[in-house]
Amino acid sequence: MWIFDTDADGAEQPRDTGCPSCSSAADQIGNLRQLHVRNTTLVAVSRAPYEKLAAFRERMGWTFPWCSSYGNDFNYDFHATVDGRIAPVQIYHRTEAEMAEAGMPWSESMRGDWPGISTFLRVGDEVFHTYSTFGRGIEEFHSGYPHLDLTALGRQEAWEEPKDRVVPLGLHLGGPALRIPDEYDT
Repeated sequence: MWIFDTDADGAEQPRDTGCPSCSSAADQIGNLRQLHVRNTTLVAVSRAPYEKLAAFRERMGWTFPWCSSYGNDFNYDFHATVDGRIAPVQIYHRTEAEMAEAGMPWSESMRGDWPGISTFLRVGDEVFHTYSTFGRGIEEFHSGYPHLDLTALGRQEAWEEPKDRVVPLGLHLGGPALRIPDEYDT
């Protein structure tokens, strides 16, 4: 949920803001009461130092728990950060060889953070990784998509049918008009 600038030597420096797509998803997180009464919680984890996370969370007015995995292997262990120099490459549950076979060969330009959701179960002092999803599997949590899909205008993206029904706004995940949520005029 963070953007890093990478220098020519491959060293990463975290920016002061989260990525627009992930921030859009985070903006959808509301009160966690219904999770808490079921002995469940939600926690966001990002690789940036906690000071940067806390300042951005304050700016955005978010109240959900947000932890930093800065300096540890959490993101690499669960394939939310991909860097073949640190851990074996795996994207969308595919190894580097499986990606090549599927027509999506690994390249160094793909190195970095990939959005994903993992769930864990704690039993006593033991913690079990029970589920992970990436790509389209996290769509329910982005940009109000479930609500937009119920409307006549839909997501207003170029791929929607019938063609030319709406003017694409460029607000899709990673789209050119997608911004940090508090940067919109509305």
